[in-house]
Amino acid sequence: MVSTMETTTNAPGWIDPGFDDASPTAAPAAEYGAAGKQQRENHKLEKRLCREVGRAIVDYNMIEEGDRVMVCLSGGKDSYGMLDILQKLQARAPISFELIVVNLDQKQPGFPEHILPAYLTKLGVKFHIENQDTYSIVKRVIPEGKTLCSLCSRLRRGILYRVASELGATKIALGHHRDDILQTLLLNMFFGAKLKAMPPKLVSDDGQHVVIRPMAYVAEKDLSRWAELREFPIIPCTLCGSQENLQRKQVGNMLKEWEKKFPGRIENMFSALQNVVPSHLLDTRLHPFTTLKATGVASEDGDKAFDEEPLPAPEFDTEAPRTEAGNASMAKAVIPIATAH
Repeated sequence: MVSTMETTTNAPGWIDPGFDDASPTAAPAAEYGAAGKQQRENHKLEKRLCREVGRAIVDYNMIEEGDRVMVCLSGGKDSYGMLDILQKLQARAPISFELIVVNLDQKQPGFPEHILPAYLTKLGVKFHIENQDTYSIVKRVIPEGKTLCSLCSRLRRGILYRVASELGATKIALGHHRDDILQTLLLNMFFGAKLKAMPPKLVSDDGQHVVIRPMAYVAEKDLSRWAELREFPIIPCTLCGSQENLQRKQVGNMLKEWEKKFPGRIENMFSALQNVVPSHLLDTRLHPFTTLKATGVASEDGDKAFDEEPLPAPEFDTEAPRTEAGNASMAKAVIPIATAH
């Protein structure tokens, strides 16, 4: 098996940030004071975003030579960030691929329909605005106070699949990030009784499309900072964005609280999704528990049933901003393993 590090370090163009710390845009704080320090932080943020998106693309072979990638733009910070970083990577990628932006205008009351066409025209990117009144359908079908997301997402998904076929898109790019993936994992555990997250790459339900999530490795806090820095014309959603008590929001708040109190916990949770041990779960479809027999041959893995495995210190991005409080509380992030009896 090829490790993530082995894969990504052999991906020139995707991972190379395209500029280095010696460039004028990365001037040291000592030379330019507070302005220089902020400029350097902005440079590091861009470098980190490009690196994480590039890593995800390489690790899961998301974009290939000649692809026509349909970038789904909602008007939120995440999809704006995805388009922005994909354009930067497109300019230096080792392969040739096309981007076409699609926005679904769901006819929500007060939706500023002029903003995205004006922004995309100024950007010089190919785009298509699909007009479909799914808002009225959702409001008519779902009782007041009930969660709108399920029906809204199904309607939106079907429309986007159709548009992808009409445009000849070979990949559909969605703007979900690392925090979305972890939220989905916990939601499925808490309310769906499934150990299931949100895949970085999948084949659509109808088998006709490949859906990719290039920002699978990106932290939401970085996207928030990038949106402020780039001054994207954010368009709030009046459907899901207006439902303050959604379970997803509650789980998201829980993750943010953990990140404050226990630095490294979120990174460890995400890494766990890439380090699955089926023999230590309980799904008989993933491991042949019922047919296990003693072989008399020692296993290289050893008997892990009663071992207290040492917990490695969480790996932090050296370029990510840290605080003294966060550094001081690292030790509290370690959860002790109970001794077997």
